[in-house]
Amino acid sequence: MKSISNPFITTGYQGGEYFCDRSEETEVLKSNLINGQSTTLVAIRRIGKTGLIRHVLADPPENYTAIYLDILPTENLKDFLNVLATGIFTTLPEHSKPGNKILDYLKSLRPVITFDPLTGFPQLTVDVRPGEAERHIQSVLEYLEAYPQKVVIAIDEFQQIMNYPEKNMDAFLRSIIQTLNNVRFIFSGSQQHLMTQLFADPSRPFYQSAAFLKIGKIEAEVYASFIRHHFKKAEMMIGQEVINNMLSWADHHTYYVQLLCNRVFASASGEIDDTCWREQASRLLQEQEIVFFKYRDLLTKQQWYLLKAIAHEETVYYPTSKGFIGKYNLGSPATVLRSLQALTDKEMIYSDYTEDGQLFYSVYDVLFRRWMQSR
Repeated sequence: MKSISNPFITTGYQGGEYFCDRSEETEVLKSNLINGQSTTLVAIRRIGKTGLIRHVLADPPENYTAIYLDILPTENLKDFLNVLATGIFTTLPEHSKPGNKILDYLKSLRPVITFDPLTGFPQLTVDVRPGEAERHIQSVLEYLEAYPQKVVIAIDEFQQIMNYPEKNMDAFLRSIIQTLNNVRFIFSGSQQHLMTQLFADPSRPFYQSAAFLKIGKIEAEVYASFIRHHFKKAEMMIGQEVINNMLSWADHHTYYVQLLCNRVFASASGEIDDTCWREQASRLLQEQEIVFFKYRDLLTKQQWYLLKAIAHEETVYYPTSKGFIGKYNLGSPATVLRSLQALTDKEMIYSDYTEDGQLFYSVYDVLFRRWMQSR
């Protein structure tokens, strides 16, 4: 990988030097592949699961070919086929005989090649009739089954298949996948309740078909060391207390830590103090104000009040308790429950469990939390 001007990456993957930790999770994913097991990877949004996948696929186990698919933008099986075709087209070498077989098959579907205006990467759109996508997906996966190397396909935001108009998509895909011995999968998703529904519900086809791996926040000491290293490398001094304050403000959440460090690194020189990073944090909140006011326009009053209340509290364990409802004038427990479900569906808040199994709710957007707390 090339050396880059700012080591705190906020989008994409730029190599191991700019990737913080996840050593245990990396080893688990690779070990599962080596031992012939697929993995279900779950995490809240922007905690670093896509970066972890990219990190593993950049250096897969020996004799493995790695294909990455992001199906969040897809709306149906034809879109899924397009993403699968693009992933294969951009990964398999054309000069190899096995690769040519798969690519020749894709060419028979009369693909149109365009280029993403943001990334510049090629994208394939294949010409198939309605209802034919299933057959072509099965054929492509069967070609990969015959590939001389083992294949790992990472499907990011896998829960999106539940939104396809075609029914029983998990049953269709599972019926193909269970016949494959040469192809392993990493199924990842940020909507944990949907991923759990797909893979942990005994009535669903993917039940117990893959090992579960949940990733959380990176340990503070590890992240602090990573931050200090990159500032020091750029001949900037930053003390442990300042790093701790930055991590705490960003709630140790990977994306927001990276974003804040990126801004501080870009704007500072010499020694970084609290005044320096707090100025950048304030600017981030000011830039996002228009987004936060848009939240209010998109929500009912009850949903907005509940969102603000959870943001102020940071972590809420008993959202229907008298104490919480009374403190923020949220109405009845039934109203709170309806708003809670609506905010979860809109991915404004998420629920998770503590290490001792206690359910809690929190706001996804750390910047929104800090903005509300500053008002």
